[in-house]
Amino acid sequence: MPTASFVLGVDLDGVCADHTFAFRAIVAEELGVDPEDLPLQRSWGFNEWGLGEGDFERLHRIAVLQRRMFRDMPVVAGAPETLWRLSDAGIWIRIITHRLYVNWGHAIAIADTAEWLDRQRLPYRDICFLGAKPEVEADLYIDDAPHNVEALRAHGNQVIAFAQPYNTDVAGPRAESWAEVEEMVMDAAAKATALQQTFPGTDPAIARLDTKRAEATQESTPVIGLPGEDHPKLISD
Repeated sequence: MPTASFVLGVDLDGVCADHTFAFRAIVAEELGVDPEDLPLQRSWGFNEWGLGEGDFERLHRIAVLQRRMFRDMPVVAGAPETLWRLSDAGIWIRIITHRLYVNWGHAIAIADTAEWLDRQRLPYRDICFLGAKPEVEADLYIDDAPHNVEALRAHGNQVIAFAQPYNTDVAGPRAESWAEVEEMVMDAAAKATALQQTFPGTDPAIARLDTKRAEATQESTPVIGLPGEDHPKLISD
């Protein structure tokens, strides 16, 4: 990795993927209730859903292993487009997610996460599956979980709190949308290192996401991309 790169650590659930919406639909079906009875404006512990002891763990296991939630979550508005623009500007996108908490379901969680990233055409250069986020090297982080934001900041890291109902008590900087994220990241990166408009040899940034989606539709194999480009797939080396 070039030492001049500005590394952006990006969380998935609650930041790029709408975890609450996807999980609510599954929980409603499993419990036989109307989804509207499970408010989207919820606390971190889902207290408003009236779950009993052990229900969250049981239902989340069903959601991940049986209903394949990580593969089918809706994307948060603006995330793909913004990440492509940031990538085109020379920012190193590092996905950091804690999804390996369902015992004996790690293979499904990892595979479905990779498939979701491919489907949604999110650019990234590497991906980390871990809960101890302060151990990951990044210049700036985006996260929604209050405990993650606090832990990262306690270790001296710069963190943008992605606004959600369960983190209203978390201090700024906060972003209410991906448009605000883009402005904050570009400002931080410009102060830290020089940025470039596109990687050498890549297509123009204009309509980049539409181009990638069109290529993916036309081809039977995943988009590979050009040398030096963020690939919307796992990087093995």
